[in-house]
Amino acid sequence: MKTYGQYCPLAKATEILAQRWSFLLLRDLLGGIERFNDLQRGVPLMSPSLLSRRLKEFQAYGLIERTKQDGTVRYRATAAAQELKPVIYLLAAWGQRWVRKKISEDECDVRLLMWDMSLRMTPSKFPPGRTVIAFEYSDGAALHDQDWQYDAWWLLIEDGESELCLRDPGFEVDLYILSDLRTMTDIWMGDIPLRQALDSGLMDLHGDKRLIASMADWFVLSAHARRPRPPEPLDMMALLKQAGV
Repeated sequence: MKTYGQYCPLAKATEILAQRWSFLLLRDLLGGIERFNDLQRGVPLMSPSLLSRRLKEFQAYGLIERTKQDGTVRYRATAAAQELKPVIYLLAAWGQRWVRKKISEDECDVRLLMWDMSLRMTPSKFPPGRTVIAFEYSDGAALHDQDWQYDAWWLLIEDGESELCLRDPGFEVDLYILSDLRTMTDIWMGDIPLRQALDSGLMDLHGDKRLIASMADWFVLSAHARRPRPPEPLDMMALLKQAGV
Protein backbone atom coordinates (compact mmCIF):
# COMPACT_ATOMS: atom_id res chain seq x y z
CA MET A 1 0.00 0.00 0.00
CA LYS A 2 1.33 3.43 -0.95
CA THR A 3 1.57 5.95 1.87
CA TYR A 4 1.65 9.73 2.08
CA GLY A 5 4.68 9.65 4.34
CA GLN A 6 2.99 11.89 6.89
CA TYR A 7 2.07 11.42 10.53
CA CYS A 8 -1.12 13.48 10.01
CA PRO A 9 -4.14 11.42 11.19
CA LEU A 10 -6.06 12.37 8.03
CA ALA A 11 -3.21 11.06 5.89
CA LYS A 12 -3.09 7.81 7.85
CA ALA A 13 -6.86 7.35 7.60
CA THR A 14 -7.04 8.04 3.87
CA GLU A 15 -4.21 5.59 3.19
CA ILE A 16 -6.70 2.90 4.21
CA LEU A 17 -10.01 4.40 3.14
CA ALA A 18 -9.26 6.34 -0.03
CA GLN A 19 -8.47 3.27 -2.13
CA ARG A 20 -10.93 2.47 -4.89
CA TRP A 21 -14.01 0.51 -3.70
CA SER A 22 -13.18 0.91 0.00
CA PHE A 23 -16.00 3.30 0.86
CA LEU A 24 -18.54 1.27 -1.13
CA LEU A 25 -17.45 -1.90 0.59
CA LEU A 26 -17.71 -0.22 3.99
CA ARG A 27 -21.15 1.08 3.02
CA ASP A 28 -22.40 -2.49 2.65
CA LEU A 29 -20.54 -3.90 5.65
CA LEU A 30 -22.04 -1.18 7.83
CA GLY A 31 -25.43 -1.97 6.31
CA GLY A 32 -25.21 -5.47 7.76
CA ILE A 33 -23.98 -7.40 4.72
CA GLU A 34 -21.74 -10.20 5.97
CA ARG A 35 -21.25 -12.85 3.28
CA PHE A 36 -18.70 -12.63 0.45
CA ASN A 37 -21.21 -13.27 -2.35
CA ASP A 38 -23.60 -10.66 -0.97
CA LEU A 39 -20.77 -8.12 -0.71
CA GLN A 40 -19.91 -8.89 -4.33
CA ARG A 41 -23.46 -7.99 -5.35
CA GLY A 42 -23.02 -4.52 -3.90
CA VAL A 43 -19.86 -3.90 -5.94
CA PRO A 44 -20.51 -5.97 -9.10
CA LEU A 45 -17.65 -4.37 -11.06
CA MET A 46 -15.10 -5.23 -8.38
CA SER A 47 -13.23 -8.44 -9.15
CA PRO A 48 -13.52 -11.27 -6.58
CA SER A 49 -9.73 -11.29 -6.13
CA LEU A 50 -9.64 -7.58 -5.34
CA LEU A 51 -12.61 -7.94 -2.99
CA SER A 52 -10.83 -10.74 -1.17
CA ARG A 53 -7.66 -8.67 -0.89
CA ARG A 54 -9.51 -5.62 0.36
CA LEU A 55 -11.31 -7.66 3.02
CA LYS A 56 -7.97 -9.00 4.21
CA GLU A 57 -6.66 -5.43 4.44
CA PHE A 58 -9.73 -4.35 6.40
CA GLN A 59 -9.21 -7.24 8.76
CA ALA A 60 -5.53 -6.37 9.22
CA TYR A 61 -6.46 -2.78 10.12
CA GLY A 62 -9.15 -3.89 12.56
CA LEU A 63 -12.15 -2.73 10.53
CA ILE A 64 -13.77 -6.15 10.27
CA GLU A 65 -13.77 -9.49 12.01
CA ARG A 66 -13.80 -12.71 10.00
CA THR A 67 -15.78 -15.55 11.54
CA LYS A 68 -17.15 -18.88 10.39
CA GLN A 69 -20.72 -19.81 11.23
CA ASP A 70 -22.43 -23.01 10.07
CA GLY A 71 -19.70 -23.47 7.50
CA THR A 72 -20.18 -19.96 6.09
CA VAL A 73 -17.52 -17.25 6.37
CA ARG A 74 -18.90 -13.95 7.61
CA TYR A 75 -17.37 -10.50 7.83
CA ARG A 76 -18.63 -8.18 10.54
CA ALA A 77 -17.84 -4.49 11.02
CA THR A 78 -15.92 -3.73 14.21
CA ALA A 79 -16.28 -0.71 16.50
CA ALA A 80 -13.58 1.02 14.43
CA ALA A 81 -15.67 0.62 11.28
CA GLN A 82 -18.89 1.60 13.05
CA GLU A 83 -17.35 4.97 13.91
CA LEU A 84 -17.11 5.64 10.16
CA LYS A 85 -20.87 5.30 9.68
CA PRO A 86 -21.70 9.03 10.04
CA VAL A 87 -18.74 9.90 7.79
CA ILE A 88 -19.98 7.63 5.01
CA TYR A 89 -23.58 8.74 5.44
CA LEU A 90 -22.70 12.42 5.20
CA LEU A 91 -20.40 11.79 2.24
CA ALA A 92 -23.28 10.10 0.42
CA ALA A 93 -25.62 12.97 1.31
CA TRP A 94 -23.05 15.43 -0.07
CA GLY A 95 -22.82 13.42 -3.29
CA GLN A 96 -26.59 13.41 -3.69
CA ARG A 97 -26.77 17.19 -3.22
CA TRP A 98 -23.76 18.44 -5.13
CA VAL A 99 -22.44 15.80 -7.53
CA ARG A 100 -25.15 13.38 -8.67
CA LYS A 101 -27.02 15.76 -10.96
CA LYS A 102 -28.18 13.17 -13.47
CA ILE A 103 -27.58 9.46 -13.87
CA SER A 104 -25.86 8.54 -17.13
CA GLU A 105 -26.87 5.45 -19.08
CA ASP A 106 -23.69 3.56 -18.22
CA GLU A 107 -24.37 4.10 -14.50
CA CYS A 108 -27.71 2.26 -14.60
CA ASP A 109 -26.82 -1.15 -13.17
CA VAL A 110 -29.79 -3.48 -12.78
CA ARG A 111 -27.90 -5.82 -10.45
CA LEU A 112 -27.00 -3.04 -8.02
CA LEU A 113 -30.46 -1.47 -8.26
CA MET A 114 -32.29 -4.69 -7.46
CA TRP A 115 -29.90 -5.52 -4.63
CA ASP A 116 -30.39 -2.06 -3.12
CA MET A 117 -34.16 -2.31 -3.37
CA SER A 118 -34.22 -5.75 -1.77
CA LEU A 119 -32.24 -4.44 1.21
CA ARG A 120 -34.68 -1.58 1.76
CA MET A 121 -37.82 -3.73 1.75
CA THR A 122 -39.47 -3.98 5.16
CA PRO A 123 -41.09 -7.43 5.54
CA SER A 124 -43.43 -6.17 8.27
CA LYS A 125 -45.13 -3.91 5.70
CA PHE A 126 -46.40 -6.94 3.76
CA PRO A 127 -49.38 -9.22 4.47
CA PRO A 128 -48.76 -12.39 6.53
CA GLY A 129 -47.49 -15.39 4.62
CA ARG A 130 -45.54 -15.33 1.39
CA THR A 131 -45.41 -12.41 -1.06
CA VAL A 132 -43.69 -12.65 -4.44
CA ILE A 133 -43.02 -9.52 -6.50
CA ALA A 134 -41.67 -9.78 -10.04
CA PHE A 135 -39.81 -6.90 -11.68
CA GLU A 136 -39.79 -6.96 -15.48
CA TYR A 137 -37.81 -4.44 -17.52
CA SER A 138 -38.78 -3.49 -21.05
CA ASP A 139 -35.24 -2.58 -22.17
CA GLY A 140 -33.91 -6.14 -22.41
CA ALA A 141 -30.56 -4.92 -23.70
CA ALA A 142 -29.80 -3.63 -20.21
CA LEU A 143 -30.41 -7.01 -18.66
CA HIS A 144 -27.60 -9.07 -20.21
CA ASP A 145 -24.62 -10.35 -18.31
CA GLN A 146 -21.69 -12.49 -19.34
CA ASP A 147 -23.11 -15.35 -17.26
CA TRP A 148 -26.84 -15.24 -18.00
CA GLN A 149 -29.68 -13.07 -19.27
CA TYR A 150 -32.02 -11.49 -16.75
CA ASP A 151 -35.58 -11.81 -18.00
CA ALA A 152 -37.03 -10.78 -14.66
CA TRP A 153 -36.15 -10.37 -11.01
CA TRP A 154 -38.14 -11.67 -8.08
CA LEU A 155 -38.42 -10.46 -4.50
CA LEU A 156 -39.58 -13.13 -2.07
CA ILE A 157 -40.89 -11.84 1.27
CA GLU A 158 -41.60 -14.54 3.83
CA ASP A 159 -41.04 -15.28 7.53
CA GLY A 160 -39.91 -11.74 8.28
CA GLU A 161 -37.20 -11.75 5.61
CA SER A 162 -36.84 -10.55 2.03
CA GLU A 163 -34.80 -12.40 -0.55
CA LEU A 164 -33.73 -11.33 -4.03
CA CYS A 165 -34.08 -14.18 -6.52
CA LEU A 166 -32.22 -14.15 -9.82
CA ARG A 167 -34.36 -16.98 -11.12
CA ASP A 168 -38.05 -17.85 -10.77
CA PRO A 169 -38.57 -19.10 -7.19
CA GLY A 170 -41.45 -21.26 -8.41
CA PHE A 171 -44.26 -19.55 -6.48
CA GLU A 172 -47.28 -17.66 -7.74
CA VAL A 173 -46.45 -14.00 -8.35
CA ASP A 174 -48.57 -11.57 -6.34
CA LEU A 175 -47.49 -8.41 -8.11
CA TYR A 176 -45.79 -7.60 -11.40
CA ILE A 177 -43.89 -4.30 -11.69
CA LEU A 178 -43.09 -3.29 -15.26
CA SER A 179 -40.83 -0.42 -16.24
CA ASP A 180 -37.53 0.30 -17.95
CA LEU A 181 -34.24 0.32 -16.09
CA ARG A 182 -33.60 4.05 -16.40
CA THR A 183 -37.05 4.97 -15.10
CA MET A 184 -36.80 2.55 -12.18
CA THR A 185 -33.38 3.98 -11.27
CA ASP A 186 -34.76 7.54 -11.39
CA ILE A 187 -37.70 6.52 -9.18
CA TRP A 188 -35.38 4.79 -6.71
CA MET A 189 -33.16 7.86 -6.42
CA GLY A 190 -36.11 10.24 -6.05
CA ASP A 191 -35.71 11.97 -9.42
CA ILE A 192 -39.19 10.82 -10.53
CA PRO A 193 -41.96 10.64 -7.90
CA LEU A 194 -43.61 7.23 -7.68
CA ARG A 195 -47.08 8.69 -8.20
CA GLN A 196 -45.91 10.55 -11.32
CA ALA A 197 -44.35 7.39 -12.76
CA LEU A 198 -47.61 5.48 -12.26
CA ASP A 199 -49.89 8.23 -13.58
CA SER A 200 -47.75 8.76 -16.69
CA GLY A 201 -47.44 5.07 -17.49
CA LEU A 202 -43.69 4.96 -16.94
CA MET A 203 -44.40 2.18 -14.43
CA ASP A 204 -47.21 -0.38 -14.68
CA LEU A 205 -48.50 -2.59 -11.88
CA HIS A 206 -50.48 -5.81 -12.28
CA GLY A 207 -51.65 -8.08 -9.51
CA ASP A 208 -52.84 -7.91 -5.91
CA LYS A 209 -54.84 -4.70 -5.45
CA ARG A 210 -53.87 -4.51 -1.77
CA LEU A 211 -50.18 -4.46 -2.65
CA ILE A 212 -50.79 -1.84 -5.31
CA ALA A 213 -52.76 0.38 -2.92
CA SER A 214 -50.08 0.11 -0.22
CA MET A 215 -47.04 0.44 -2.49
CA ALA A 216 -46.08 3.83 -1.08
CA ASP A 217 -45.66 2.13 2.31
CA TRP A 218 -43.50 -0.87 1.34
CA PHE A 219 -41.62 0.49 -1.68
CA VAL A 220 -39.00 2.37 0.33
CA LEU A 221 -36.77 4.61 -1.79
CA SER A 222 -33.04 5.06 -1.48
CA ALA A 223 -31.98 6.52 1.85
CA HIS A 224 -30.76 9.61 -0.03
CA ALA A 225 -33.71 10.02 -2.39
CA ARG A 226 -35.21 13.06 -0.70
CA ARG A 227 -32.11 15.06 0.16
CA PRO A 228 -32.66 18.81 -0.24
CA ARG A 229 -30.80 20.24 -3.20
CA PRO A 230 -28.74 23.45 -3.15
CA PRO A 231 -29.17 26.23 -2.24
CA GLU A 232 -31.47 24.83 0.46
CA PRO A 233 -29.29 24.21 3.55
CA LEU A 234 -28.76 20.73 4.94
CA ASP A 235 -29.25 20.17 8.66
CA MET A 236 -26.38 17.79 9.39
CA MET A 237 -27.49 16.90 12.92
CA ALA A 238 -31.05 16.18 11.79
CA LEU A 239 -29.69 14.07 8.95
CA LEU A 240 -27.59 11.95 11.29
CA LYS A 241 -30.47 11.57 13.73
CA GLN A 242 -32.75 10.45 10.92
CA ALA A 243 -30.16 7.89 9.85
CA GLY A 244 -29.71 6.63 13.38
CA VAL A 245 -25.98 7.37 13.42
